[in-house]
Amino acid sequence: MGLISFARGVPAPECLPITELADSARAAIERDGNVVLSYGPGGGYGPLREWIAERHGVEPSRVVVTSGSLQGFVFLVEQLVQPGARVLVEAPTYDRPLKILARLGAEVVPLAMDDEGLVPEALEQALAEGEKPAFLYTIATFQNPSGRTLSEERRRRVVEIARAHDLLVLEDDPYGLVRFEGEAPPTLFELEGGTNVIYASSFSKTIAPGVRVGYFVLPPELAAQIEALAVSTYISPPFLAQAAVYEFVRRGNFEPNLERVNGLLKARRDAMLEALEQHMPSDATWSRPEGGYFIWLDVPSGPDTGELLARAEAAGVTFVKGTDFFVPGGGGERSLRLAFSFVSPEEIADGVAKLAPLLSGSPAPAASV
Repeated sequence: MGLISFARGVPAPECLPITELADSARAAIERDGNVVLSYGPGGGYGPLREWIAERHGVEPSRVVVTSGSLQGFVFLVEQLVQPGARVLVEAPTYDRPLKILARLGAEVVPLAMDDEGLVPEALEQALAEGEKPAFLYTIATFQNPSGRTLSEERRRRVVEIARAHDLLVLEDDPYGLVRFEGEAPPTLFELEGGTNVIYASSFSKTIAPGVRVGYFVLPPELAAQIEALAVSTYISPPFLAQAAVYEFVRRGNFEPNLERVNGLLKARRDAMLEALEQHMPSDATWSRPEGGYFIWLDVPSGPDTGELLARAEAAGVTFVKGTDFFVPGGGGERSLRLAFSFVSPEEIADGVAKLAPLLSGSPAPAASV
């Protein structure tokens, strides 16, 4: 067996609806080829924008379909962030936005989290201590990297704070539908009404990451600005991919595929939780997500995970070290992000068994060959 990767936050190959998506792409060309194979509006393929708008109860002009939600994040911060602007983020948070914000010269302000997600008092303190931020970036449901979900009570409090301070909130929600159990709380966008909250999501986790179809639901003026920025960047979106996604959902494939994928991922989540319970040191703690892709592992007595990573890879398993998800020096030295989405339940059991001894200072079992 090769390297077992708990680093890859991507769906396992069997999660991908290859046959259905191929049929959808072919049908999209046959049905609407003159449109999907040409240039078009920067906001995305019209029928897909309308489908998304209906799901979120907004006008289609407020929806901008992007080449993955991270592309939309780049457009948004280029519009909103000047060098030195404050941007509030959860600590930990997704590493790619941290890199983008650093490149643009933003002052990134980390906010404390616990098992219920972002701590509202930390948000209030940050707002009281400095200039008004450009926005708050939050992954409220099955967060990357922690797997945590902001409780409904705290969601309502965050909305109240945003309204009181006229604070713009970017709710990044790629994992919200990847739920294995429990009741879904309302999104911040639903609670607030979409005036101060921008909603972002993607079809990467619900259909396939390779289609590179994400979207933003924005206030009207900002939507127009982002669409114009998209046109100036790549002239025209990749309509074939967007049309294939629309054909996929139009045919009624979306919900059955999501149910299938969630079943496959739940088995992996369960396997990782079981393995952690069996093998981890007594002082280790970890998140227990009801969905998503990730589990966050803290081992206070363990080695620095930067040093641990090389030894783990030599033993046949890899992960992403916790420090990648904080501003430099901000924490995570004894934390790991473990992705269960890509590897099989059997590989998860083997990988955790290899990793656990290294966290307690014991030699790991030899890597399989």
